Amino acid sequence: MTLKLIYPTLAMIFWIFVVGVILAWRRKAAFTSGAVRPDEVSVSTERYPVPARLAAANFTNQFESPVIFFAVVMVAMETGATGYAMALLAWLYVATRVVHTLIHVGPNNLPLRGAVYGIGCIALFCMWLGVLISVL
Repeated sequence: MTLKLIYPTLAMIFWIFVVGVILAWRRKAAFTSGAVRPDEVSVSTERYPVPARLAAANFTNQFESPVIFFAVVMVAMETGATGYAMALLAWLYVATRVVHTLIHVGPNNLPLRGAVYGIGCIALFCMWLGVLISVL
């Protein structure tokens, strides 16, 4: 049963690496185009062009609510709360993180991005609630 949660967890980790690559590409492009010089961003990243800053913000975001996701998955696996509903919620959460990134580093439509983020947080809360109910 625990394998149901392994796959979305591995997918989430993979997505964090993907966002890291997007960030590296955008920063490299900023240097290559001459938009910034290393001495201009060695202390602060404010001088990077917007696309690179958006990628950096999204990369940072991958270490915020996903931390809760990873913790909930570990607790779910430890307590046996690994049914199909939990797996579905985990996949929903991962999907919202992917869509959130695509919006964030793409058109950056804040209302849409916020809605997708909210759906992911609701899925994450439901996962936590599922674990809580299973241990009570």
